Amino acid sequence: MPQPKSRKIAILGYRSVGKSSLTIQFVEGQFVDSYDPTIENTFTKMITINGQEYHLQLVDTAGQDEYSIFPQTYSIDINGYILVYSVTSNKRVPIMLVGNKNDLHMERVISCEEGKALAESWNAAFMESSAKENQTAVEVFRRMILEAEKMEGGVQPGKTSCSMM
Repeated sequence: MPQPKSRKIAILGYRSVGKSSLTIQFVEGQFVDSYDPTIENTFTKMITINGQEYHLQLVDTAGQDEYSIFPQTYSIDINGYILVYSVTSNKRVPIMLVGNKNDLHMERVISCEEGKALAESWNAAFMESSAKENQTAVEVFRRMILEAEKMEGGVQPGKTSCSMM
């Protein structure tokens, strides 16, 4: 059998959607009935898929607002993200896919059309940007705010003005 591969996966979602319950069920094979808000837990598990052994490191993230700063453990050396939501709540959170570094024309491997198609399949907003050339950097965040407002029934797109101070 080949050497085990290490994979790190972050489990993300709003508070009380069952991130920890799902993770503990996978790792320990049991359902935890009581709810104790997670700050952050890391679990490990060995699993074999198609003859390949994997050593998984699962980062069960905090869903609480007071712990909502996105720490490095959620982003460094991550091989994948699992987004969890509760089917018992209609709380929606806007998602925006941003293709950054569009100034690196010679290094591009993902077309704008591929990015748009992925965003559409996720029902997410989409933009391309270049932080280096300050292309649409303000617009990315402005658009996210408008998407959030739209979901909350607030400000309608096109009826606002944005000014930078």
